[in-house]
Amino acid sequence: MSETRDRFTCSTGKNTATTPCAWDGCAAAGEYRAPRDRRLADYVMYCLEHVRAYNARWDFHAGSSVADLEAEIRSAATWERPTWKLGTLGAGYRAGRPGARVNDPFGFAAGTDFEDKKKARAEDAQSRATPGGATARMRAMKVLDLSGPVTLETLKERYKALVKKYHPDANGGSAEAENRMKVINAAYQTLRAGLAAAT
Repeated sequence: MSETRDRFTCSTGKNTATTPCAWDGCAAAGEYRAPRDRRLADYVMYCLEHVRAYNARWDFHAGSSVADLEAEIRSAATWERPTWKLGTLGAGYRAGRPGARVNDPFGFAAGTDFEDKKKARAEDAQSRATPGGATARMRAMKVLDLSGPVTLETLKERYKALVKKYHPDANGGSAEAENRMKVINAAYQTLRAGLAAAT
């Protein structure tokens, strides 16, 4: 191809002037563009007869190895989006596994992480709204069935009594007793932290 013919082609393939066909020995006007190579960035201009011949011989995958072709087919199967092995993302949140929790960001299922976080945030905001977290302490006192001024000794006595009553081992491994113990432990920790901060 001569320099004169290259001068009339552009990367968009628009024919900027009447150019002769880029096929050697052809004097017809080059009105149809064809890609120069696999990058599809540069084009050459051919007449209708020669662009048909060029397209019939064109092989986009010319020079590609078998591994390259297989990788391209695999990538095309997922619309060239990234993929990963099944079960590698969020494995701890898969349902069906004993003790596993469902990751439900919209809170449609009960007992989800989202629901727990939302409840914790609401409790945190409530305790901050009242000076010194009085609301959390009041709730903890209600859980432990305490009233009036509480000392560390009375708190420990009440906690021990509730542990004996609601411990899962004392209730045949009951799930309800286990949940109740979690609430009691949280209340005990809240009051204990408040008493420790006061002294």
